[in-house]
Amino acid sequence: MDENEKLVESIITAMGGKDNILAATNCMTRLRIRTKEDGKIDEEALKKTEGVMGVVHDRANFTEVVVGPGKSRKCADICAEKGIPSNAADAVEGNVTSDWKANKEAVKSTQKTNPVKNVLKTFGEIFVPLIPGVIAAGLCAGISTLIQQLNPGYADSRFLGILVSLLGLINQAFLSYLTAWAGYRAAERFGGTPILGGMLGMITGLAGINDISNYVGWFNNDVPLDSILRAGRGGVLSAVLGVYFMCRIEKAVRRKMPDSLDIVFTPLLTLICTLIPYIFIVMPVCGLISSGLVWIVQQLCMSDNLIVRILAGYVSSALFLPMVAMGMHHGLVALYSVQLAELGYVTLYPALAMAGAGQVGAALAINRKAKKTGNTRLSNVIKGALPAGILGVGEPLIYGVTLPMGKPFISAGLGAGFGGAFAMATQVAATTWGPSGLLALFVMTAGPKGAVQSDLSYLVGLVIAYIGGFIVTNLMITDEEVKNA
Repeated sequence: MDENEKLVESIITAMGGKDNILAATNCMTRLRIRTKEDGKIDEEALKKTEGVMGVVHDRANFTEVVVGPGKSRKCADICAEKGIPSNAADAVEGNVTSDWKANKEAVKSTQKTNPVKNVLKTFGEIFVPLIPGVIAAGLCAGISTLIQQLNPGYADSRFLGILVSLLGLINQAFLSYLTAWAGYRAAERFGGTPILGGMLGMITGLAGINDISNYVGWFNNDVPLDSILRAGRGGVLSAVLGVYFMCRIEKAVRRKMPDSLDIVFTPLLTLICTLIPYIFIVMPVCGLISSGLVWIVQQLCMSDNLIVRILAGYVSSALFLPMVAMGMHHGLVALYSVQLAELGYVTLYPALAMAGAGQVGAALAINRKAKKTGNTRLSNVIKGALPAGILGVGEPLIYGVTLPMGKPFISAGLGAGFGGAFAMATQVAATTWGPSGLLALFVMTAGPKGAVQSDLSYLVGLVIAYIGGFIVTNLMITDEEVKNA
């Protein structure tokens, strides 16, 4: 039994045994587990398990165990080998109808949780499996942009010409069908047929939508982007909301459909019944919402007023770490996706990426005091987590150092704000979201002042956040607090 298998065994035991686990899947750093009964979870034992960096358990029947990048996927695969399903939506759906205890917990959960938080978490659950594609596409776009700006005559070189074309294909493969991927995942999350969700999402971006818009007089031929209805209108927001209604329609149709006709007529009727309200109601309404969200973010992130940009950058960076700790940060992907679809770049993410750099600075300050006061254990924890933090994976530092100590978690955010303010002041923009720290250098290439300057500004912002986190933490945390940590 290797190290990861032992870790999974320990996690399963602490979660109340395999029989208490409904499903297990993963994001970049976390094993996400759905359970039947929270009362069977030994949370203290889970937190003390070697290899577990932290535990997020902020709603009933759902626990996130932080194990680190790479390892989270391996642990999820081991869970699958042990017969634990990965499709949390289907697992919960089946359990709620057959297990009264789980049903009771589900009802209690809806009474206690914040609706906004639930929406953010739902978007996170839909988009987390798409993150590898998001990162790959964004990196390809960033590297391609750098090649073209650093070498304007790249097309004269056969090698560079082919390389840029290949990078473009990878980027287009994701962005061109983003609504399809979102629709497929949404159907999985809401308990519908995934391929139908993917089809509805893909329809969102097809040119035939423009033809329909023309027939009803909603298409603006002079300024197509201002059309009430057009291809791509509403983007991923339309796809997710449309699939939500589609899944409800599918279940209603299936309940009435004879078994012998189900495989043929249920998909057909589901799509027909969904498509008309989707095109004429969901897409125009979500289009207005998407445009409004982009407009609000642009007024802050890309404002002509430098003071507004500085304040927006500071506040957003300073508040991002609490969102990460609560597992709500993936919910922002809806906003990132809308920006990417509408503008071709993301303006908010570069400032938020500074939060991890503030943590690095805070950890360096704590490590200095730990060495001074003889706290070897804390110093070793920081040394182990720092490389990941510098590269952009902040959760080892969050759950291993700053959050358990309390005040450094706050000081890291306050210090990170200075880097965020600089990034937003210099109008850094990204080709994607996901990577942060030094790994994000290749995606911070979409600023209005060019790829090279955007990259350099991002790098300076990181240094500022390191220094800010170090100084603020050094002022807020005493030697005695570090000694006793």
